[in-house]
Amino acid sequence: MKTSKTLCQLLLFTFLCTTQLYASLPSDKKIRLTQQWEFIRQDMGSPWEVMRPAQPGKPESVPLWQKVTLPHCFNAEDATNPDVNYYQGAGWYRTTLDINNPYANGKTYLEFEGAGQKTEVYVYTTLVAKHVGGYDEWKADITDAVARIKTNSVLMKRFSGKIPITIRCDNGRDTQTIPSDMSDFNLYGGLYRYVNLVYVPAWHMDAIRIDSQTDEKGRNGEVTITVLPEDSKAKDEAKVSVRIFSPEGKEVFSSPLNNKESNGYTVNFDLKKPQLWSPEKPSLYTCKVQAVYHADTLTATQRFGFRHFRFEEQGPFYLNGKRYLLRGTHRHEDHAGVGAALTEEMMQCEMRQIKEMGANFIRLGHYQQSRIILDLCDELGLLVWEEIPWCRGGLGNPTYKEQARRMLTNMITQHRNHPSVILWGLGNENDWPGDFETFNKDSIRSFMSELNELAHQLDSSRCTVIRRCDFCKDIVDVYSPSIWAGWYSNKFTDYRQKTEQGIQSVPHFLHAEWGGDSHPGRHTENRKMLEEVVAGDRNGDWSESYIVRLFDWHLKEQEQMPQLTGSLFWTFKDFSTPLRPRNPIPYVNQKGVVQRDGTPKESYYVFQSYWSDKPMVHIYGHSQPIRWGTTEELKEVLVYSNCPEVELFVNGVSQGIRKRDSQDFPAAGLRWQVKLKEGENQLKAIARKGKQQLTDEINQEYQTQRWGTPAQIRLTQVTTNDAIGKKTLIRAELLDANGVRCLDAADFVRFGCTESSALLQNQGTAHGSQLIQMANGRAEICVKPMQIPVIVSVRDEAGKLTPAFIRVKKKKREEINIH
Repeated sequence: MKTSKTLCQLLLFTFLCTTQLYASLPSDKKIRLTQQWEFIRQDMGSPWEVMRPAQPGKPESVPLWQKVTLPHCFNAEDATNPDVNYYQGAGWYRTTLDINNPYANGKTYLEFEGAGQKTEVYVYTTLVAKHVGGYDEWKADITDAVARIKTNSVLMKRFSGKIPITIRCDNGRDTQTIPSDMSDFNLYGGLYRYVNLVYVPAWHMDAIRIDSQTDEKGRNGEVTITVLPEDSKAKDEAKVSVRIFSPEGKEVFSSPLNNKESNGYTVNFDLKKPQLWSPEKPSLYTCKVQAVYHADTLTATQRFGFRHFRFEEQGPFYLNGKRYLLRGTHRHEDHAGVGAALTEEMMQCEMRQIKEMGANFIRLGHYQQSRIILDLCDELGLLVWEEIPWCRGGLGNPTYKEQARRMLTNMITQHRNHPSVILWGLGNENDWPGDFETFNKDSIRSFMSELNELAHQLDSSRCTVIRRCDFCKDIVDVYSPSIWAGWYSNKFTDYRQKTEQGIQSVPHFLHAEWGGDSHPGRHTENRKMLEEVVAGDRNGDWSESYIVRLFDWHLKEQEQMPQLTGSLFWTFKDFSTPLRPRNPIPYVNQKGVVQRDGTPKESYYVFQSYWSDKPMVHIYGHSQPIRWGTTEELKEVLVYSNCPEVELFVNGVSQGIRKRDSQDFPAAGLRWQVKLKEGENQLKAIARKGKQQLTDEINQEYQTQRWGTPAQIRLTQVTTNDAIGKKTLIRAELLDANGVRCLDAADFVRFGCTESSALLQNQGTAHGSQLIQMANGRAEICVKPMQIPVIVSVRDEAGKLTPAFIRVKKKKREEINIH
């Protein structure tokens, strides 16, 4: 049953009155607070206990604080520790700040770009703000509390003239909050996004809202700019003006905003032939607002763009009047060694990788993400589906619903200026019960309808969307059913049939989430299995060999589906999850095309070969240093490239030129059957596009000797250079009784060390996991160079083999290239 329009308008009015919508304060005096923080991962009795002076030797003293830098996640490593449940509970942060607002009678805020999952903010012992929700932005007004501290000479002396700040974060389990702990990702805790100190005058802007649109042919742009004051009832008025600059920096409009209305200062204007924003040319206009109030001047900048889109009924997607195939992926806020606490530099690197892969679309799953990510999507040209974290579990009580409404309202109001956003997601897998004793589809439908109407009230220019909840698919504008051809169900050769059925099942279809898991370094030489895969007779084996074929098949089919809006494969990067403790890398969802630290897998280049316009070539097998078979056996070599033709050389001898044909599966016809010699082989691919020539080379050892049952473990120390620098790796290999490598072994092994901190562990990566399933009878772990010399051990988790040990020494000359 759909919520009535009157009720929806009442709910909207209630939120606008009670919810802190705009957290990113427009201000040119904003300080990012990254240094001089301390943290303790436990609950404390009170903020007084947090700030109490240390008393050495006394039992009530708690000297366990550690110095940290923000952003900081208190699940940075335990989320992928194979031996513990990740911590869910309270953690406290403390610092002292030098606060001097330059504005007379101005206000001072702490601005949180995201903190998980429940947060309390104290100035010394005074509670100034609370927030529930780990992903939306919010702010704490600390003006009055700071003023009171400054009148207390005892406290000012104790804290050396600075202001003591205490923050409590809590990610403890609570079924009456979203997202559910049943979600397939960690509910991280901590100040894992940036915290800012913001100064504003007594009269200041709460937000700048920009509504821009064009006609269907893009000949005319209409813009409405609304400046919302923090206090709409202020007695005195500020002088507000606006200037608009083109993408090239040329001023195209300026005007004072004198017509103050009930909802703020507004100006409307037209712009002839605006430059349209698109993934190929992400043209961004700049809006600069200046507010003068008495002797104070405040300036702020926002960017916006012009574009128009539509989803054709049971047909394709159109952007700026042209049919456009959405080529997308998904992103979780997760990275090796830091959890959710990605720095801005890490975010930039990840988003550039996505763009360089050739994507033009991204789903930010399953929660509102950092404004930095949205800014990057605007700049790079990535269309966005962003959603709230109503994910699995069912539907909770009124408090639960209030949080969902608030987070939807905050997401839309905080990110609506971004031209990259085209879809507001209302939920994910809401057909998944488990958090509550009862599961009522009618109640979920009713609440979904309420959220759908609320989203349209807040923003009528974009579409609503959900994924996998068939009994709600008629409520939203765009729907994505669950189609995992070749992984969780069916065969990957069923993809086209299942997708065409999905297109016909709803007015507007978009396929989100498809793909499968792959363990880095695992490959197969089983020709029969691969032929069965091509015939569609079996599902995946976690090998990179299988997953490149699954992706390859989907991508070549998508090129021949004129009614397809597009798709988003799951997911770009491996990420941690508490629901997968026995995966080859424990607690890691391994469906990414790059590892959790951003290292590309073989499948990354499959997408690049179909999606990227920049010429590329990649021989499949960079992560397969050893191949095996018989002496005279022909071995398949795949090359992924977007160039018209590729020539392959094996040990210096040309194997011929192949022409690229995207419909010639696999590898778009760029494949060869070759003979490899025993021992080392050099493979070289030369791709040509006009006069341009690109080269890729790999070395592979070929083993013809067969192996028996694993009987021993061999450890060796190797050195490798990568983009980060020189690394020392300890490699474990399973051998049979005759010393032959067992290249199909998939045993779990555990690394140990005489100095536990010497190993790179709890990273959730192929070289940073102390417990890991072998890939082709091999596993490796990185040793931190500053810790050498140490002794490293390894044992098989089943306990069938004798543990092995190696003394790790500093090596100056060894430079072995490890894939």
